[in-house]
Formats: sequence, C-alpha cells, structure tokens
Amino acid sequence: MGQIQQFLPFLLMFVVIYFFMIRPQQKRAKNEKEFENGLKVGDKIITKSGIHGKIAELADTTVIIETMAGKLKMERSSISLELSATLSKKA
Repeated sequence: MGQIQQFLPFLLMFVVIYFFMIRPQQKRAKNEKEFENGLKVGDKIITKSGIHGKIAELADTTVIIETMAGKLKMERSSISLELSATLSKKA
C-alpha cells in the first residue's frame, strides 16, 4: 500500500499531461492530415508563411499554387489549416 501511495502523484501527473498536452496534439495532427488529404484543385488557401493563392495542381506531397505573382510549388504541409479555414468561412 505504501508503494502505491508513493507512485500515485507521478501517475496522476502523467494522466494530466496526457489529457492536456499529448491527446490534443495528436488530435490536431490528425485534423491537419485530413485537411491535407482533402485539398482539391481550385481551393483557396493561405500558407503558414502568409501567401494567399489558389491550388492549381496537386501531387503526392507537393502542391502548385497560383498567386498574383505566378505559380509556386510548395509542400502540402505548408498550408495552414486555421488560416485557410477562416478564409473559406469569409467566402
């Protein structure tokens, strides 16, 4: 019984860390992966660096976006889920 009481605070800390840090991060990563897989040609997006554009072509891990300055080839992971979602809500 004494050993269980010694390890109870550590176990409790692990549970708290899991539910407040690890689990939300896993959920966010899953949502971003679904967003990346759901992209299609013609979607208006904003990259994490703030570039606005429209998807012109899709490849396995890259995307070509059409901007006012021309076409840019970028990784799919560089597209911001949050910024693109707010852009689509405004439209």
